Amino acid sequence: MRIVMADQFFDSSEKPAPGGNLVELSVGEISQAVKQTLEGAFGRVRVRGEVGRPNYHGSGHLYFTLKDADAAMDAVAWRGTVGKLSLKLEEGMEVIATGRISSYPKSSRYQIVVESVELAGEGALLKLLEDRRKKLAAEGLFDADRKQELPFLPDVIGVVTSPTGAVIRDILHRLDDRFPRHVLMWPVPVQGDGAAAKIAAAINGFNALQPDGKIPRPDVLIIARGGGSLEDLWQFNEEVVVRAAANSEIPLISAVGHETDTTLIDYASDRRAPTPTAAAEMAVPVRAELLAQVLDDERRMVAAAGRLMEDRRNRIEGLARGLPRPVELLEGAMQSLDNQTERLTNGMAGQIERAGARLATASASLRHPRDVLDRAARDIAQLDGRLIGSLRALVRDRAARFEGLSPVERMTGGMNRSIANADAALKSSGQLLNSLSYERVLDRGFALVRDGDGEPLMQASATSDGQTVSIHFSDGDVGATIMKDSGGQKEKRPPKEASKAAKAPDTSTRRAAKSTAKPAGGQGSLF
Repeated sequence: MRIVMADQFFDSSEKPAPGGNLVELSVGEISQAVKQTLEGAFGRVRVRGEVGRPNYHGSGHLYFTLKDADAAMDAVAWRGTVGKLSLKLEEGMEVIATGRISSYPKSSRYQIVVESVELAGEGALLKLLEDRRKKLAAEGLFDADRKQELPFLPDVIGVVTSPTGAVIRDILHRLDDRFPRHVLMWPVPVQGDGAAAKIAAAINGFNALQPDGKIPRPDVLIIARGGGSLEDLWQFNEEVVVRAAANSEIPLISAVGHETDTTLIDYASDRRAPTPTAAAEMAVPVRAELLAQVLDDERRMVAAAGRLMEDRRNRIEGLARGLPRPVELLEGAMQSLDNQTERLTNGMAGQIERAGARLATASASLRHPRDVLDRAARDIAQLDGRLIGSLRALVRDRAARFEGLSPVERMTGGMNRSIANADAALKSSGQLLNSLSYERVLDRGFALVRDGDGEPLMQASATSDGQTVSIHFSDGDVGATIMKDSGGQKEKRPPKEASKAAKAPDTSTRRAAKSTAKPAGGQGSLF
């Protein structure tokens, strides 16, 4: 190791401090000298140790400790380097860190500025793999109830693999041999930095496709890669890839490496294939075998249908031998029908004959209409003779009684009867006259209009503006003056009052037109 003395950084011409021969230095100067000495003495180094307290800071930097059984040292990876690291550091991981030795003056601690990190041997990888498997299994990502059934014959198959490798050619060749299907490939790198994120993005991208979209959504996914070492297949052990496979809504087949290779995506997938070729065989059936199966099923179905028809025919023939002939079944019914028909005909003839006899008997007891009329005529003639005799006897009796009266009695009785008849006629005429009098019309609310001469006015056109008239009501007379409206029309009345006023003269004025005074009895003159 090359040692750089402190006097190389300072001017030797400076005078020593009183009381000694050493130069006086500040803490910062000493720290800077130590930093330059470490960086100049070691340069780039590779340090193997166990990761402790990994801290991915919010600034993007990574701080952790490298330790072994004898010592421990600080390590830092700057933000630009963290994104390029091939793995995510975890507690207890054994790694080999490559970088340069430096110091942090503010705490007087030396550290390694990490440029790259790799796992220290296959044993460390296997330990990390097992720890991650247990963690994801505890979350339920590998549970059997999450597994989906593969479709029997998918229309579209999605493949996530490298476009330049032999894997895609093997898959397409095997699909073409078994059952050609539409294949969509999402090209991704399957090794190196950033490959895990791109593989997970491809799985999520296929799941994001719409079933009826421009790009068809696959019915099954194949995640494939050829064989390689544990380090080469490590991208398929990353959490982001395993979680994407476990959350895939499309059934997923993992075909990573050879049959002896096992990655965490195999536990999360719905079906594991030992090779990419085997994954293609799992995805689709053999078309020739399906055709043969269909033809064999058709042959067996036709044979089974023939045997079924033959069995049914034999059973029907056996049952038919135990049944009587249809003609024999109808013979008894036909004979019974003939008997019933004959009985019905005879019964109807007898019924008609008996009804005729009853009708003849009933008609014999009835009298002929001519005899009834003759008998009625004789009764009427007899009653007519008796009526005429009675009337003649009544006339003779009245004549005898009249002849027995004196002339005075005859005259008095005749006058009384004449006066009674005249009085009844007079009362009847008075009642009729009273009911037809115009005063009865006035009692119902009508009025009689007369001009200045006492003549009744029948129409409005017979009046003039300013004319004086008298209105006769049932209880007396009042005077009134005719007023014309501004339009030259007479004053209008409501339709109901006008109709009543128009009706009043029809019944009263015609009878009272020639009378100007009332008799003392209250009844006006009719003539």
